[in-house]
Amino acid sequence: MNKPTDNPADPFKKALAEATKTMADDPELNVSFSVDPPGKTDDSIRLPQVSRRMTRDEVLLSRGTADAFALRHRHHDIAVANKYMPQGNMARELYEAMETARCEAVGARDMPGTAGNIDAKISVEATRKGYGDVTDKAQIPLASAVGYWVRQMATGRDMPKGADNALDLWRGFIEESVGDRLDNVQDLLADQSAFARLARQMIEDLGYGDQLGDDPDIEDEDQEDEGQSEEEEEPDSTGDDDQEDADADASPDQSQEQQDDPSQAQVSMDDMADQEAGEEAEMPDSDEAKDPPAPQPVSDADPNYTVFTEAFDEIVGAADLAEPAELERLRAYLDQQLEPLKGAVSRLANKLQRRLQAQQNRSWEFDLEEGILDAGRLARVVANPTTPLSFKMERDTEFRDTCVTLLLDNSGSMRGRPISIAAICADVLARTLERCGVKVEILGFTTKAWKGGQSREAWLKAERPASPGRLNDLRHIIYKSADAPWRRVRPNLGLMMKEGLLKENIDSEALEWAHRRATARPEARKILMVISDGAPVDDSTLSVNPANFLEKHLRDVIAMVEKRRAVELLAIGIGHDVTRYYDRAVTITDVEQLAGAMTEQLAALFDSDPRARARVMGMRRAS
Repeated sequence: MNKPTDNPADPFKKALAEATKTMADDPELNVSFSVDPPGKTDDSIRLPQVSRRMTRDEVLLSRGTADAFALRHRHHDIAVANKYMPQGNMARELYEAMETARCEAVGARDMPGTAGNIDAKISVEATRKGYGDVTDKAQIPLASAVGYWVRQMATGRDMPKGADNALDLWRGFIEESVGDRLDNVQDLLADQSAFARLARQMIEDLGYGDQLGDDPDIEDEDQEDEGQSEEEEEPDSTGDDDQEDADADASPDQSQEQQDDPSQAQVSMDDMADQEAGEEAEMPDSDEAKDPPAPQPVSDADPNYTVFTEAFDEIVGAADLAEPAELERLRAYLDQQLEPLKGAVSRLANKLQRRLQAQQNRSWEFDLEEGILDAGRLARVVANPTTPLSFKMERDTEFRDTCVTLLLDNSGSMRGRPISIAAICADVLARTLERCGVKVEILGFTTKAWKGGQSREAWLKAERPASPGRLNDLRHIIYKSADAPWRRVRPNLGLMMKEGLLKENIDSEALEWAHRRATARPEARKILMVISDGAPVDDSTLSVNPANFLEKHLRDVIAMVEKRRAVELLAIGIGHDVTRYYDRAVTITDVEQLAGAMTEQLAALFDSDPRARARVMGMRRAS
C-alpha cells in the first residue's frame, strides 16, 4: 500500500486563501501560511501554519487571523489613518487598537460569521499572554483593554475567555474617563475619518492628550484660510494702522505724562489680570485639562524601584554600534581566538541537534482508530481489514513553537576569554536551534559609561538629591532578533570583542527587558537563559543607595518572572554562584565548561522524559 503524499490540510488552506481574498476585496492579494508570526503588508497576508492534523484550535486561529487581516485590508484607509495618527507612542498604540476594533466591528455587522472566528483568535492571543490569570491591571496594556472595550461596545458581543478578564480590570477606569462617547458609535463605524476624530477625543479623555500633536482638521482649515487671505485685496489701512498713527501724533508731553503717572500704569496691569481671570472663569468644565494618569512604575516587579533618569538609556542594535567593516574584522578576530575550541563546541552542538531531531523523527502516537496506517500492523490489516487500533499519527513536538532568548552579561569582568566563549557558544547554539526550527534571540546588557555617565552628571547638577535610585546610563544591545536569519547577523557577535564596550552590569533591568520582549513573542513556549559572571554591580548607583539596592531588585524581578510562568527561566554563572538568585541554575568554575552547560540545559528542556529534565535542571554546579 502506497503511503499518501497529499497533505490533508492543503484543501483547507486553498479555500481559506480564496475566501480571504474575497473578503478583502482584492483578488491580487498574496495569502501564505508560515510558522513565522502572522503579519500583513499592503499586498500580502501571512497566516499561522496549519498542520496535517488540522486541530480545531489551529483551524479557528487561522480563520480568525485571516478574517481580521482581510477586514483591515478592506476597511482601512492608510492615508486617513496617517492623517489622524497621534505622535506619542502610547497614544499611537491606543489609536491603532481602536482602529483595529472598528474594522472588525464593521465586518461583524456586514458578515456576522467573522465575529466568532475573530473571537477565537483573540482568545488564543489572550491565553498566550496570560491575561486570564492576571489580577493587577498594571500587567495588562491599556491599549489592549481599550481595543477590547471598543469592540464590545460596537458589536455588543462579550469578550472571549482571557480577554474578558483583561477588560474587566480596566473597565472602571475606561468608562469613568471616556463616559458616553461611544453611545452612537454604530453611526461612525463606516466613516473612518469621523471615527478617527472620536478616537483622538477618547485618547485625550484617557489622559494622553499631550501625545496627540496638532489637530489635522484645524491645520486643513488654516491652510484654506491662508489660501483665501492671499487672494484678498488689502488696499485700505486697518484700524490698527489708524491707532498707530494716532499714537504717533500724540504730543511728547502727553506721552511723558502717562509714563510719570504710576497709577495709570497700575490700572492697565490690573485690567489685564482681570481679563485673564475672566477668560479662565469662562472656560467650560468639559474643556478643562484632566490630570494625566499617574506615571507607570519603572519596574513591574517592584513599584518602589527608582531610576534617577531614563533620558540617557538606549536599546540599540549591534550593527548601530560599529561600522560593517569593523564588525567583520571583530568577527574574524573572535573566530581566530576560539579556533582551538571550535571542534569541542561543534561536537556538543551536533549532539544537541541529534537529540532534537531524534525527538522529531520518533514523535508518533500509535494504536489509533484513524490516521496513517501503521506498517508494523500491515499483515494484521491484510488478514482482517476490520482490525482496530492499526493507525498512527505524528505528534506535535514541543519545540516547534518555541523561542529561546540568550541574555549575555557584557560587563567589564567578562573581558577576555569569558566573553569570547560566551559569544561563540551563542553563535553555535543559534545556528543549531535554527536548523531545528527553534527561534533564537541574542541580547546583551551593559552601561554606556563607567561611574555613572550623563545620569550622574545630571544628578550632580541637581545638587545631589538623596536616594536617587539607579544612577547610570543603560545600554541594552540586540545582537540577533528572533525573526532575523542567522546568516544576516553573524558578524554582530564580533561586537563583544570591541574595546571599551564592556562596562558595568545592572542585571535586574536587563532581565526585565528581556522578559518583556519574550512575552511579546507569539510562540507558545518561551525560554530565557541568562549567562552572567557575578552579582549586579554599578559603582555610581551603589555609592548613593543602600548596599543591597541592585541585588534586591534582581531578586524581585526573578521572583516575578518565575511566578508568572510565561517564560521558563534558567541561568549559568561563570565563576560565580548564581544559584542563590535563580531556582534553575548551573555554576561553572571554568569557562571551558560553558558550551557543555548551555547544551545540556537546553537539551534537558526539550527532553520528553520528565525525569531527565529534573536531573539536569536540578543541577547546581557543573561537573
